[in-house]
Amino acid sequence: MTPDQIPQLIAQIALADARVRREDPTEQRAQVLMWAGILADVPLDYAVRAVQKHYAKSTWPILPADIATQWAATVRDRMQRDVDPAPPVDPDDEAAYREQLAAHRRAVATGQQPPVEHKALTSGPAAAEAERRIAAFGRYIPPSVDDVLAAYRPRRAARIATIREGRPDALGVACPIETCRAAVGAACTRPGKGHGRHELAGPHPSRVDAAAAAAL
Repeated sequence: MTPDQIPQLIAQIALADARVRREDPTEQRAQVLMWAGILADVPLDYAVRAVQKHYAKSTWPILPADIATQWAATVRDRMQRDVDPAPPVDPDDEAAYREQLAAHRRAVATGQQPPVEHKALTSGPAAAEAERRIAAFGRYIPPSVDDVLAAYRPRRAARIATIREGRPDALGVACPIETCRAAVGAACTRPGKGHGRHELAGPHPSRVDAAAAAAL
């Protein structure tokens, strides 16, 4: 938003919460500059919707940080779902390629166009073949190399075997057991003597259940 748009937003907020509007002219100018700095990247229509959502469930005055935080989360979600498709330009023209790629990312981030998601690229009759190729080549380490390295990485090998068998990957979630609380990817442990801990041969059953629930 620009400084000129901030008074429009504050006027919208004041319809639901008059506490937000400043009456003193000096304070009004300071408020506009402060809000404009915080909400510089947020479109006006998005901010209005954020205000409506806020007062639909809260009686507390809204702060510009509330709107900026929601916007940042929305942009992050959009960009995480976007696969960054190759721009429709000659890839040897680096300047044009970068310009088109940046324009696509800006359009997705600001909501001018929806994210190009993975599922949209693999729908239709070729979906099964696309999934087969992704399974074989869509990782830094192909499955065949994982098999060769299994003897040197037993924990990773056990996780891969579990996933291939269709069972929940317990190490894919944090352990919910209060006395363990193992982080994602770390083995479960139990308290030992003093301040030491002993690594368990397998994950806690509750962690397996949590992984199964997360996969649903």
